[in-house]
Formats: sequence, C-alpha cells, structure tokens
Amino acid sequence: MTTTRQNSEETLEFTEAEEAFRAEARAWLAANNPGRLPSMDTAEGAELHRAWEQKLAEGRYSVVTWPEQYGGRDATLTEWVIFEEEYYLAGAPTRIAQNGISLLAPIIFEHGTPDQQARFLPNLANGTEIWAQAWSEPEAGSDLAGIRSRAMRDDARGGWVLTGQKTWSSRAPFADRGFGLFRSDPSAERHRGLTYFLFPLDAEGITVRPIDQLDGTPGFAEIFFDNVFVPDADVLGGVGQGWNVAMSTAGNERGLSLRSPGRFCAAAERLLTLWAERGADAPHLAPRVADAWIKAQAYRLYTWNTVTAVNGGASVGAAGSVNKIFWSELDLALHETGLELLDEDAELRDETAADDGRWVEDYLFALGGPIYAGTNQIQRNIVAERILGMPRGDNKRAGA
Repeated sequence: MTTTRQNSEETLEFTEAEEAFRAEARAWLAANNPGRLPSMDTAEGAELHRAWEQKLAEGRYSVVTWPEQYGGRDATLTEWVIFEEEYYLAGAPTRIAQNGISLLAPIIFEHGTPDQQARFLPNLANGTEIWAQAWSEPEAGSDLAGIRSRAMRDDARGGWVLTGQKTWSSRAPFADRGFGLFRSDPSAERHRGLTYFLFPLDAEGITVRPIDQLDGTPGFAEIFFDNVFVPDADVLGGVGQGWNVAMSTAGNERGLSLRSPGRFCAAAERLLTLWAERGADAPHLAPRVADAWIKAQAYRLYTWNTVTAVNGGASVGAAGSVNKIFWSELDLALHETGLELLDEDAELRDETAADDGRWVEDYLFALGGPIYAGTNQIQRNIVAERILGMPRGDNKRAGA
C-alpha cells in the first residue's frame, strides 16, 4: 500500500497482490458469511459464534497476520486492515474470540515462552478456547496499579495461589480461560510487584458469577479466586513484570488491534441508508449523519497512516490513547444518531429481520467503549501529559 498525491489530495494505492487478497477475502466471505447470529452473550449465540470462529480458521481468515504454524497466513499489516474492511462491509458476526486474538495473542508473541506459544496460540486461532479479560476489580477499574488480588508463592507445587476478585470481565460467562494481573509482592510500589497470569476458568477455587446487562444478557462476569493454583508455566512475561506486560496489552487494545475502521465505515454506510429512508422526517439530524460519515472516513485514513508508520518501524505509543478516545466517541455518536432516526421503531421493530434490532444491540455495545481499555478520562490524562507535555499535577492514575 502506498500513498500518492493527486491534485493536492492524498490517494491510497494498493499493490496487485493486495488487491488480489482483497478479492479473495471478499469472495470467501460472500460464500461463507452466516450474517447476524444470536447474541454471543447468550449460551446459544456463544456456541454459534464459536462455530463461526472455527469456520474462519478453516479458511485461514481467523488470524491472517499470524505465522502459518499457528493458523495464520503470514499476511502483512496492510492485508489485515484490508480483511477487516471486507469483514465489516460483509456484515459478518462480531468476533467472540476478540479478547484472545486481539489482546492476549500479541502479548504471547512478545512475552510468551515457546511452550506457551505452542500451547495457547493454535486454540486461540480456531476458537477452541475463548478467553476472558480479568483486569478490573471492585476498587481498581481503570487504575490497574491499584489492584488487590493476591498471588502467593507455593514452592512445594512450583507455582502460585491466587486469591481475590475480578469484575466486569468481558466474555467470562461463556469463556474457557482468563488472563489478568495479580499482586505477587504486596510490599512493592504500585506499579511493581505485579505478575500476569493465565488460568482456566473451570479451575478448582474459581467461581464465575455473570453480570446482567441492560438487555438482560450476561456480557460480563465477576470472577472469584479462592486459593486457585496456577503453575509457573502459566506466568506470562516473568514474575514481577506484570505491569510491563499489561501496558503492552493496553497499547494493543487502545491502538490498532481492537477497533479497525471497517466497523465504523460499515456502520456509517448503514446510517446513510437509514437516512435515505427516514431523513425527511428528521432534517435536523442531517449534520450529525454527515459528521458521523466524515469521521468514519477520517478514522479510516488515520488508520492507514498509522499502518504506513508502523510498517516503517514506528510504534503506536501514546497516540493509541488519542485513537481510543476518537473511535469510542464516534461509535456512540453514530449509533445515537441511528436510534434517533428510528425513533420509537428502534424498540418496536422485529429483531428477526435483516437489520432490525441491530441499532439497539450495537448501541448497547458502544456504551462500554469510553470505559473499557482505560476510561476516556484517563486517556485524556495520558494525551495531556505524554503528548502535550502538560504537568502531571496530583493525578496518580494517569499511567493506568
């Protein structure tokens, strides 16, 4: 992918191989995409989404950038973004494996041992194991350094004993395994003495208590740890190195890997279609519809600019916080506009029809965007301090 300037405007140009990859992916999705599935926050929906992950893996579209030995295609970052664009334009299902493939897997590649890579990556790729993100605690949400859950050394068994509670653990009600931080040295400073653990959710001593959302489905859960043993082999990144590992995860989550532009461009196109149907009854919403479409395209171009920079050796860094603020607020504004266009029909339409009920479902999903991956208030602190160079002041939590 290259960027050229024509008539004072920048234009994206893709290589012949990249265009061939796009065509192949588009054709595969057209032949295999099941369309909307029941919510993955239900038992039925979770199983159907797992089956879709396995279908993606069979076509080697589950993790296109991964090495072939782990189920990937050794695709480039450019090809990954191309696939994401085609995936969302096709209206394919939300990825139930997203926590594992987008948040955990990059860290296993970077910090994991060869044994951990061999044990976990193949099952991440094919949907055999779905992972829950277990970071937040009742008194430590975006402030990861304030966690209290403990990890105590068990030399006799060669591992650690976990105690404590995690909350708002996404995918936990129907997941197989979890990943999260525990305080292994309570005498150390806030950002030190933390260790990153991987654990099965059916381990002895673990209790998963689902949390109902506004629509009554359990998209999150509390996880209670009552003397849960985890062997040394399932420590990720080394004892006491949990903060560094977690910040690697957060960088992936806030930056490129969690929200590709395909999601927002596809939603913006649906919003334009909805406007064509209903805009005559709500002319005051025209500026908001236009704003949502423009911002979706701006995010797409920003992402391609980031891809170019990363391909040139740059890192996302603190700019990931700018990115996270932008896409999470765009997601909310876009779906709020769609709901206002639908008016009372947003709740009354038949959810079994092709697009009916989707605006409400996607809006409920978007509500969490400004909260997870570090609240947007904290992201603004990071932007102020690390990009704008403003003084830290008394805020102790900006590094979370």
